[in-house]
Amino acid sequence: MSEPKSGQMIQTPNALRLRVGGRLGAIDPAAIAKAEAALKSLSGNFVQWLNDEISKLEGARATVKADGATHENMESLYLRAHDLKGLGATYGFPLITRIAGLLCRLIDDKSKRLQAPMSLIDAHIDAIKAAARDDIKTEEHPVGKMLVQELEGRVKEYGA
Repeated sequence: MSEPKSGQMIQTPNALRLRVGGRLGAIDPAAIAKAEAALKSLSGNFVQWLNDEISKLEGARATVKADGATHENMESLYLRAHDLKGLGATYGFPLITRIAGLLCRLIDDKSKRLQAPMSLIDAHIDAIKAAARDDIKTEEHPVGKMLVQELEGRVKEYGA
């Protein structure tokens, strides 16, 4: 039979708490209101900024079509899609975030990126352009819902 082992519990200090002086203070509602007002004042530029990002994605696609699907060209296309994935919802288009996320999933794996079907890449980019052009912001819109369902299905088929 083995003897029970004795031990000692050592508690390490919470370095963050030591640096900020204990409990974190409450968030200042005035600071939140100020940040929201600043964001609202910039919202008039969102459509133009979104269109600029879509133009960059379109340019990356044109480069792939003109010069071929090289590692560098496909990386550029991936990075443009990834930017839209992050910015779509910020600019008021969560549908574009979702579609760009699907495109990222399609070409995420660098080792398989060059084999991704260009027709499926085109479908994603065209869906993003259509959503921006026709002001389709969410999946609650019937066209938005249909676009996402179709693209998701195609990405799953390709991945299988």
